[in-house]
Amino acid sequence: MKAVLCVEHGPPEKLVMKDVPTPEPGRGQVRISVKAVGVNFPDTLIIQNLYQFKPALPFSPGGECAGVVSAVGDGVSDITVGDEVIAMTGHGAMAEEVIANRGQIVKMAPGMPFDVAAGFTMTYGTSHHALKQRGALKPGETLLVLGAAGGVGLTAVELGKVMGAKVIAAASSDEKLALCREMGADEVINYATEDLKERIKALTNGRGVDVIYDPVGDRYAEPSFRGIAWNGRYLVIGFAAGAIPALPLNLPLIKGASIVGVFWGAFTQAEPALHQQNMEELLRWYAEGKLKPHVSRHFALDEGAAAIRWMMDRKALGKIVLTV
Repeated sequence: MKAVLCVEHGPPEKLVMKDVPTPEPGRGQVRISVKAVGVNFPDTLIIQNLYQFKPALPFSPGGECAGVVSAVGDGVSDITVGDEVIAMTGHGAMAEEVIANRGQIVKMAPGMPFDVAAGFTMTYGTSHHALKQRGALKPGETLLVLGAAGGVGLTAVELGKVMGAKVIAAASSDEKLALCREMGADEVINYATEDLKERIKALTNGRGVDVIYDPVGDRYAEPSFRGIAWNGRYLVIGFAAGAIPALPLNLPLIKGASIVGVFWGAFTQAEPALHQQNMEELLRWYAEGKLKPHVSRHFALDEGAAAIRWMMDRKALGKIVLTV
């Protein structure tokens, strides 16, 4: 079988396409014939050895995929060959076949396209866990989403509306903000041309926002935090803009606000039962038509390096996927 491999750490241009042996599932595992692979920001980090998880070389990037079960290991009784599934593997998914543990798998919703399924778990899972468990977002509250047109950002916009919040989407171009409007954002801020803190103040009549969803970091963190409401929650998702910000700690003090870390990958391992409940709710919302995943671009498997470069250059609107 063919796989995209990281044989030495570095930029995506160092990735290679190779023939490797088809893996066999062990106890509690299944093998999946991959149909599509979701590309995510952690893929840009893991190949540079900058991510929290550091697999041994050589390895295939790709943390999530969708496909058809092709083999089942001992001890797995509720998944059979031919089932259409989503797998959250962490890495290894940029290949024609992948091994996944039973706990990493959920069955696809009926009629769900493979490309949509491949990009569903990590982005919606991250945002759902962030807003529900970490941010305790309540109906009627105001949610600010930074990087709102990206993979996780756009799902936060959607989920914020499903959960009954007023959503303010912030992004770096009018094109991105138009997409956020299409996905349900009530208000938008172009932080490339507008003063982020002042726009938050104007859009909330000086009250501030209850929850801030921040996958961007860098220079956008402090001005957005200065626009947080009393008892607000600032969700630390990631640092797509580059630098890890250093917030003055007098700001959460005077706002009575919380800075809350969101590490979805660790959550899925630490609280697997709750993660399973979250996925069931998300797939139900999808089946009910409440969620409409936006896949903006498809790459072939042998274009894996180009897809990760597209992600690194922050060109993605919603999800990008590899099709196998």
